[in-house]
Amino acid sequence: MAGDNSKQFWKRSAKLPGSIQPVYGAQHPPLDPRLTKNFIKERSKVNAVPLKNKKASSFHEFARNTSDAWDIGDDEDEDFSTSSFQTLNSKVALATAAQVLENHSKLRVKPERSQSTAADITTNFKVIKSSSDAQLSRNSGDTCLRNPLHKQQSLPLRPIIPLVARISDQNASGAPPMTVREKTRLEKFRQLLSSHNTDLDELRKCSWPGVPREVRPVTWRLLSGYLPANTERRKMTLQRKREEYFGFIEQYYDSRNEEHHQDTYRQIHIDIPRTNPLIPLFQQPLVQEIFERILFIWAIRHPASGYVQGINDLVTPFFVVFLSEYVEEDVENFDVTNLSQDMLRSIEADSFWCMSKLLDGIQDNYTFAQPGIQKKVQALEELVSRIDEQVHNHFRRYEVEYLQFAFRWMNNLLMRELPLRCTIRLWDTYQSEPEGFSHFHLYVCAAFLIKWRKEILDEEDFQGLLMLLQNLPTIHWGNEEIGLLLAEAYRLKYMFADAPNHYRR
Repeated sequence: MAGDNSKQFWKRSAKLPGSIQPVYGAQHPPLDPRLTKNFIKERSKVNAVPLKNKKASSFHEFARNTSDAWDIGDDEDEDFSTSSFQTLNSKVALATAAQVLENHSKLRVKPERSQSTAADITTNFKVIKSSSDAQLSRNSGDTCLRNPLHKQQSLPLRPIIPLVARISDQNASGAPPMTVREKTRLEKFRQLLSSHNTDLDELRKCSWPGVPREVRPVTWRLLSGYLPANTERRKMTLQRKREEYFGFIEQYYDSRNEEHHQDTYRQIHIDIPRTNPLIPLFQQPLVQEIFERILFIWAIRHPASGYVQGINDLVTPFFVVFLSEYVEEDVENFDVTNLSQDMLRSIEADSFWCMSKLLDGIQDNYTFAQPGIQKKVQALEELVSRIDEQVHNHFRRYEVEYLQFAFRWMNNLLMRELPLRCTIRLWDTYQSEPEGFSHFHLYVCAAFLIKWRKEILDEEDFQGLLMLLQNLPTIHWGNEEIGLLLAEAYRLKYMFADAPNHYRR
């Protein structure tokens, strides 16, 4: 019987020494255990063989009396012995849970969080555990501190968002969401924005290290050139530009079914569902309709380039930032049907005009044969050959062309390589830099490439190098990583853009 029980145990358990576990990357983050909990329990019930308490094997006795790293977060997912759980006293379980929470609270910076957890355990007699929740709490103190526990407990009723798709996780280091310094910066932004004529040079200087979430929408409108610096003219300008955009909708949108526009509209219609597929916000039909209108109107008003795949990604940061003006909760889960029609129209029009301002500076990236991207990739190759000749020669040795990986970096402005929360922070600086999207982006790409030099040099074949460069592990990145990347990019720009003789060998 002991031998049979051991066989059943090894069959049922998925997390044992020597067992094969799935490997995840930035493009394929791990699923939350809560999504598969029911499936695992149903499977264990089918495979389980009743065990007798009095004749339990020594291995089971050992397993019941031993706790190790494998047990963390798996209490709800694994059911080793049905009868052993039936005999468990609820008071003992509650006391044990409270003791564990007390021990953990000593290691936490914010002990009140553990105390609220203990209170909820006493009320609900259940601990909701999730590996992704633990990961988020380690890597994003911003989200954990801003959201109370009762909001976290509602998560099983909402879509589980992988870390790569989280928008609101601004700090990967677990720093507090609002320090004294950040409060001072926010106050300075508000003073600048409320002045009769906003000093745009000073605003760019303040925005370079990042814009506070509370003032980001109006700051982006100003930095992109969509809003005037004069506060008295802003309201009138917004009203006029929004009416102008919806005039374009009435004038041109019905032509999407005409023969000479069908191909453009069909390509847009295909690409929209592919935009940030892990984020529920962008899978809502109403949001997809908004994106279709924005992209189609832009395409027919810019016939030199028309619509090109990749432009659809450039709408998303603007849409999220302007949506955050009306939404305080997690944007990635927000149902836009809760907003009024006027709010949605404002978000749509503002996203269109700001995206248009951005594309005006990089339109040669999307004209025939995309000459702008070709030049930028060539410039990246020359730059890397000067700043890290070892990496450059490594690519040449294994016949890796820069165009094979850097084309996407230029076409999508690194949006496919970074989580959306990082893109938004990156664009704070791009809009603060002169020619940020067209010129400074080159040095960001160079710094981004050299960031992975060790991993690149460890790969010793063509396939391995391309797999690495197309799936770089940036899932945990936040403000700190982007800040370091931008600092290195600025150093490279200072050395090479302002001193072109450094290019010469």
